[in-house]
Amino acid sequence: MKKLLAAATLLLALWPAARAEDRATTKLAEAMVHKAVEFLQKEGPEKAYATFSDPKGIFTYRDLYITVYDMNGKCLAHGANKDRVGKSLINDKDADGKLFVKERVEIAARDGKGWQEYKFLNPANQKVEIKVAYLERVGDVIVVCGAYKP
Repeated sequence: MKKLLAAATLLLALWPAARAEDRATTKLAEAMVHKAVEFLQKEGPEKAYATFSDPKGIFTYRDLYITVYDMNGKCLAHGANKDRVGKSLINDKDADGKLFVKERVEIAARDGKGWQEYKFLNPANQKVEIKVAYLERVGDVIVVCGAYKP
């Protein structure tokens, strides 16, 4: 019952931002990060990371999902690809050769939160597209969610 209530609460909180769009928006991605940070702080890392990594869970919506990294670029949670969890992704490059995880760590270390643009495989259509991600540092981890540009 608690899980159902949490899912309903999250969906209701995010619904106004998504209603008019067929695709998720950057505003919706930012809202999902805020909800994920709140969930992480309330429930703790073990429960939060398992919840974030559930591809059918409450933190996966349309082409949005939560990813969490430590400050060295190790993936702690991934809503679209559990195979990435537990691996260092600091040297991952996008289609243009950009070290996007390294850049995330740098933004989090420098600013605590921010936006980033890179190219990534969209799991909804299996095409490499431009993605705009919002990230927030919470202690020694980085919570990220991004939306693909139309």
